[in-house]
Amino acid sequence: MSDQSVYRVVQWTTGNVGRSSVAAIAANPTYELVGCYAWSSDKVGRDAGELAGIEPLGVAATNDVAELLSLAPDVVVYNPMWIDVDELVRILEAGINVVATASFITGHNQGDGRERIAEACLRGGSSMFGSGISPGYVNQLSVVAAGICDRVDRITVNEAADTTFYDSPATEKPVGFGQPIGHPGLQAMTAQGTGVFGEAVRMVADALGIELDEVRCDAEYAQTTQDLDLGSWIIPAGCVAGVHAGWKGIVDGRSVVEINVRWRKGQTLEPDWQIDQDGWVIEVAGRPTVKMTVGFLPPPDFEATTMEEFMVLGHIMTATPPLNAIPAVVAAAPGIVTYNDLPLILPRGVARRARTGV
Repeated sequence: MSDQSVYRVVQWTTGNVGRSSVAAIAANPTYELVGCYAWSSDKVGRDAGELAGIEPLGVAATNDVAELLSLAPDVVVYNPMWIDVDELVRILEAGINVVATASFITGHNQGDGRERIAEACLRGGSSMFGSGISPGYVNQLSVVAAGICDRVDRITVNEAADTTFYDSPATEKPVGFGQPIGHPGLQAMTAQGTGVFGEAVRMVADALGIELDEVRCDAEYAQTTQDLDLGSWIIPAGCVAGVHAGWKGIVDGRSVVEINVRWRKGQTLEPDWQIDQDGWVIEVAGRPTVKMTVGFLPPPDFEATTMEEFMVLGHIMTATPPLNAIPAVVAAAPGIVTYNDLPLILPRGVARRARTGV
């Protein structure tokens, strides 16, 4: 890992995750925010701190990509909702590393775009890394859990969440939410919309040193029996309000890595899938069998009066794994890298003493 003391960072977009990223960068003495990309024209010229809901930082957002690349930052923190391969190629071949939350772990879901990204890394001598809370951080925890086993039969990660108050139709409609329950294209839609979880299956299998014969997605659905008002959109009665997608890595006809997500909305679901607690359950079946439950709670000083404000915790958890990986990614060999290629990720600059000086 590099012994560089401060990393020059450009923040790419300031949506929900991007705002949390800007705030975390500003609070961490390990990083210096030198530029900010604005996708929306109404954000151009505004201070990045203002866009993140914190004090001004003296960095104005811009949509001038050439201007940002000319800053020659160590890294771009890439937080759009979806990957733009052309955009990434331009950044990477300019010799700038990228850490991303935008549906990227190994890049296999990008088709030919993965090779273009890998080639751009080689041309620019840069590295591309993707993570988030899930997929990403939680899947790496499953690899850590397997570290006390002398035999691993299967690794399973189960995610469950009531997403009623997660109002993001742009990310939820592509996985099948809102479609008629009998829509013939649902399975294909869910496989495409959750494809990054298939990338996480590949990452875990790679950590185990096994070659998968197949990576596939199986999905089940639940419908709402009444129209479900979610704020910015409505799921009509008889349409999908629950998605259970299971990604499996198969060897010799046997599932050895499984990542399952079960998401539900509203109180009129049929069948009425129960979710006792939002979070993740990791199980490594082997000798010994290891079981971990991963959840989250707000700190005592966290003030939230609405569910939307509480959701900020989710944005923080998504934003910070790539941020903490910056030193390791900057020091990495050029190419697409995952947790398997990096040393232990250390949360530098986030301890309370480091942040407040007390």
